[in-house]
Amino acid sequence: MATVLQLSSLPSPQLIHQVAQCLQDGGVVSVPTDSFYALSVSPFNEMALERLMQIKGERSHKPFPVLVGDPSQLKQLTEDIPDVARTLMKEFWPGLLTLILQARTTLSPILTGGQGTIGVRQPNDPRVCELLKHTGPLTGTSANRSGQPPAQSAGDVMEQLGSVVDLIVDGGLAPGGQPSTVLQVEPELRIIRQGAISRERLQKILAAGGFQISKEQQK
Repeated sequence: MATVLQLSSLPSPQLIHQVAQCLQDGGVVSVPTDSFYALSVSPFNEMALERLMQIKGERSHKPFPVLVGDPSQLKQLTEDIPDVARTLMKEFWPGLLTLILQARTTLSPILTGGQGTIGVRQPNDPRVCELLKHTGPLTGTSANRSGQPPAQSAGDVMEQLGSVVDLIVDGGLAPGGQPSTVLQVEPELRIIRQGAISRERLQKILAAGGFQISKEQQK
């Protein structure tokens, strides 16, 4: 059964150590975000990614999104950050915008879904960002089995996944609401999933730089 760690303010050195050690050992940790609770493993640990895939169940080779504590951590995940992506990060990070960038070729196909790209965002929760600055980037897939509702509390995570997750960082009730908007950056700007940030808000920022979102939205 999962161990529950309480997170009320910024993470303590003890909590950081416990989480980091668990991740280093290939463990699976559930952390709160600015939407729902997430399942986090090191994106560089193949064994942990395999465990995560088994927990989530049938995903049809979907990639796993990744959370960063600071944009500087992106260099571990991609070799190129286009100017348009930097513009969007400056405006919407930390927040509910996931950007799909070209992935480093060294990243596991389990992480990228074999697509050669990586979805990344910085969550708008200072506690989680501080934790990520110590652990490095972590996966941010929703803490539920495929087809089940996302978890909004540590109790929800325990009920669904307590027997297969190693640690649950209890940061109280997550805000819930809409998930992040997912925006493909290259080869063209395309909304993959409409979420908390509207097309209109995105386009207003992009238009200033002469950029345009494709009218076709992927299903």
